[in-house]
Amino acid sequence: MNSDPALRAQYLEALGLDRWVARRPAAPMLPPAPAPARAPDPVATAGAAPPTAPSPAPSVAAAWESLRAEVAACLQCGLHTTRTQTVFGVGNRRAELLVVGEAPGADEDQQGEPFVGRAGQLLNSMLIALRAPRATVYIANVLKCRPPGNRDPAPEEVRCCQPYLQRQIDLLQPRLMVAVGRIAAQNLLATDTPIGKLRGRVHRYGERGIPLIVTYHPAYLLRSPGEKRKSWADLRFVRSELERLRAAAPGAGA
Repeated sequence: MNSDPALRAQYLEALGLDRWVARRPAAPMLPPAPAPARAPDPVATAGAAPPTAPSPAPSVAAAWESLRAEVAACLQCGLHTTRTQTVFGVGNRRAELLVVGEAPGADEDQQGEPFVGRAGQLLNSMLIALRAPRATVYIANVLKCRPPGNRDPAPEEVRCCQPYLQRQIDLLQPRLMVAVGRIAAQNLLATDTPIGKLRGRVHRYGERGIPLIVTYHPAYLLRSPGEKRKSWADLRFVRSELERLRAAAPGAGA
């Protein structure tokens, strides 16, 4: 989508690719869409610069903290017996982009934050290539507790955790969702369709029909580096769709 050589090089560097040869002439690059009108959230990744915009309304902030406390005390499935701590989610609580992964791994279980290991480092690079650094998006998982041995989530575990994720989505009201990996995509879309067939198009999530795009999990890309080029295509698609949604939003360009 984007033909800017500098931006293309940034994508390639983020995904560890050496070079890219276009199969057909790229379309002229459009001017970047204006930044979203949403104000930055005061609760972001550790180390982020203090926000200059007003904090969320007290009722919304209280709802977030109440939900966090519920998740921390959750005993609804057997995962509470093996977890070190719950992994609620992290990022800008007014973000327009929501990234949803599968479940915490060992590093996440220890630190209480999603995507903090090697896969998290790759995700951070991918977000930078999108011009949406980690502190500007919100990141959550389908499950809030780590399955032992990083096994796939059991259906009952997903059922127990689904209301928590749904409430996060309701509070956030994202402009666009990105499902990262097969487990996240299939659970969010209630399908068993392989991830390869879910990529490359915009799905709709929930009653509000939130646009959702599917891509590979960074951990899979680390195991299968040959798939990084497909992931780069997904990144460009996410970027393009986000710009389109911004332009179509009420008041855009006014």
